[in-house]
Amino acid sequence: MTESAHPIIAVDAMGGDHAPSVIVDGALEAIRELDARVALVGPEDVIRAELRRLNAEDDERISLVPASEVIEMAEHPANAVRQKTDSSIVVGMRQVKDGHAAAFLSAGNTGAMLAAGLFHLGRIPGVERPAIATVFPTRAGFTLIVDVGANADCKPEYLAQFALMGAAYAEQVLEVAKPRVGLLSIGEEEEKGNQVVQRAHALLREQSANFVGNVEGKDIPVGAVDVVVCDGFVGNVLIKFAEGVASTIGGIIREEITSNPFSKLLAAGLRPSFKRAYSRLDYAEFGGAPLLGVQGVVIIAHGRSNARAIYNAIRVARRAMDGNLVETIARGIKA
Repeated sequence: MTESAHPIIAVDAMGGDHAPSVIVDGALEAIRELDARVALVGPEDVIRAELRRLNAEDDERISLVPASEVIEMAEHPANAVRQKTDSSIVVGMRQVKDGHAAAFLSAGNTGAMLAAGLFHLGRIPGVERPAIATVFPTRAGFTLIVDVGANADCKPEYLAQFALMGAAYAEQVLEVAKPRVGLLSIGEEEEKGNQVVQRAHALLREQSANFVGNVEGKDIPVGAVDVVVCDGFVGNVLIKFAEGVASTIGGIIREEITSNPFSKLLAAGLRPSFKRAYSRLDYAEFGGAPLLGVQGVVIIAHGRSNARAIYNAIRVARRAMDGNLVETIARGIKA
């Protein structure tokens, strides 16, 4: 790996709905504004063509790591990782394992990222299950939700570890001092929820000084806590439902403000406010979702990522490295 002042972040050039163009665009934006170097992973001829398009072939801050295969979104994650050993996801993950890169980022197949992280990096000692965390915009700023898809079925001990890892990420990367942790349940009282949630509540009360108790779904959008803990099944349904609601409300507002000349005129005057509101809710501004619990910095970007989202995902990866996220989680688990 290069010196710590200029860490290399491996980026899957073939991951996502709009790869490779937006990936390369976002990477170039990142090297211009961030103190980092980027290694683009994928077919060499494809990447070079994109760099030529942007007149960036000779930029020494970008390197190429050849990978001849691509894991598609519809492929079975574990099987694809085993069979496509020269895929951009597997090769990128090996860059971290072998010390050639300090982090790996992809907007590709989420399941494949999880499988490759487990196969090639392994878990931090003591971590029972890795978890995917994502930033959720709220009226107060944002809340980190852990887990959002890696573990559909959880034991209480898993949830307790998710809380520890999420708090470490919120503190080291999101710069939240003493993040407040809440356990998602169907009521605020500690006896509410299923048996897993009730037992997890007891464990969290014992292990975390920043555990504030159960939170309900309505508490998330107002920013009642900084970290929300839940199993991956609930977390995945939660964020996808929220995406659908936001899209529906946005569509209704657009229909109404263009329904007659008067509302169109009013909307023109409110356009700056609409833009500010959109930027607060835009997933692209939050970067990617970290895979917490593996022995390396791994960031999973949204499949629909644009160049701005890739830039911010690289920024998030850099913060995780600078904050020694993996070491912080390892110390917390050991303690």
